[in-house]
Amino acid sequence: MTTHASHQAAPTASAATSASGAAAPTAPTVPAAPTGNKPDSGKSLYGGKGSRRITVRDIAAAKERGEKWPMLTAYDAMTASVFDEAGIPVLLVGDSMGNCHLGYESTVPVTMDEITILAAAVVRGTKRALIVGDLPFGAYQEGPVQALRSATRLIKEAGVGAVKLEGGERSADQIELLVRSGIPVMAHIGLTPQSVNAFGGYPVQGRGEEAAQQLLRDAKAAQDAGAFAVVLELVPAELAAEATRSLHIPTVGIGAGVECDAQVLVWTDMAGLTSGRVPRFVKQYAQLRETLGEAARAFADDVIGSTYPAPEHAFH
Repeated sequence: MTTHASHQAAPTASAATSASGAAAPTAPTVPAAPTGNKPDSGKSLYGGKGSRRITVRDIAAAKERGEKWPMLTAYDAMTASVFDEAGIPVLLVGDSMGNCHLGYESTVPVTMDEITILAAAVVRGTKRALIVGDLPFGAYQEGPVQALRSATRLIKEAGVGAVKLEGGERSADQIELLVRSGIPVMAHIGLTPQSVNAFGGYPVQGRGEEAAQQLLRDAKAAQDAGAFAVVLELVPAELAAEATRSLHIPTVGIGAGVECDAQVLVWTDMAGLTSGRVPRFVKQYAQLRETLGEAARAFADDVIGSTYPAPEHAFH
């Protein structure tokens, strides 16, 4: 997803097609919820309490009752625990970590090793939120078998409850095999930031009749393949609203207007930790960069002035 310098790069169309050549699998089915894990239609996703993690069936139930919900990214146990305690129901371990956590210029260099390590930390730091792990660039473009191998690693080694991958029609085979194999999938269409090199930047997607119809086809393809939700990034608000009305799975907007079923932001953008210019769709709910800078300068002044550590901080 997009942060001030963060955008993920996706494959060209030829790279995204299945390399297997095998017959398309049968339509996926959503497994029945096990006993004691059924969605509770009387509980809201945001701020709710419970003794178990939120599941994709809870997400489906929220869509049925028209409940909107928030999603944030997270990349470490401590930050994730704060968001979990705040009641955020879904946390995305996004490859946006490339920009806002690992210091890369884009998300393209992010590896499965990096995603797996940080996703495991987020899982350990939370109790209730559904944790969704991104499949980074190069982890699923070869085809369904590679996608299954990568997603299985995130499920087994990191403990995430679902994975996210970019693409609608071009990734339908990957989504279908993952869902058939018991791995919930969140799709991502519109601006697919892993495609930064193909796009030549980060333009709004879906403008014009042909582009709009392609986005709607992508949304439908993701749903038909079995995705439990679809992210719409940098899409005209009217088009995102049409997609939301046409789908029975929830849409998660980022720069896609208010009519989506959910909204997601990169947490460092949301909290004002990002430096420089942020995208137009970002609302900053705090100014953590300024706050942390002030705290660091206050600490330094105390050290230089020999006022820290004070007697109450010392042992005798």
